[in-house]
Amino acid sequence: MRIRGFEIVSKYQDQDITLPRRQTPFSAGYDLASAVDITLPSIWRMNFVRIFRLIRNHHQLTEFDLQEADRCLHPYLVPTGVKCYMPKDEVLILANRSSNTFKRHFLLPNGIGIIDSDYYDNPKNEGELCFQLINYGVRPVQIKKGERIGQGVFMKYLCTDDDHPVPIARTNGFGSTGRMTAHGQDADTI
Repeated sequence: MRIRGFEIVSKYQDQDITLPRRQTPFSAGYDLASAVDITLPSIWRMNFVRIFRLIRNHHQLTEFDLQEADRCLHPYLVPTGVKCYMPKDEVLILANRSSNTFKRHFLLPNGIGIIDSDYYDNPKNEGELCFQLINYGVRPVQIKKGERIGQGVFMKYLCTDDDHPVPIARTNGFGSTGRMTAHGQDADTI
């Protein structure tokens, strides 16, 4: 009987993806690697500085300025090519590697990632694990396929005595729990 583990996402089946492993017998986290070669651009080489100057000098931002800020000031998704399964009362916590901020100047802007058990095999992206990363260094950072980019720790979670979760199924992939509005529309597509 399978309880928890990792699998390769179908689109990466024949692409030499390695399943996550703990690096020592006492490591809590499973190291996850990039499924592709990718370059993380420096935020300092985008329009970040221009937008920052406008805000700092109290200039009124135009719609163009706001659109440019949205276009360049965002994390990049680094795919791992793997998905995970676990019991319903567990979560996979995605965390940055300590060497990433110290040596490579990239971070997870959300601090940690939360992977719920119902993310597995969702119809949008099959439950592929991705890391949101921002490069705050001045140079672009090259991440090679197979390079470790983060770690995942499986944990139990607790519910309150009067827990009443919203009774909907996950309908979307990354960054969504398939929230519905009062009118029955998917809130993430509005």
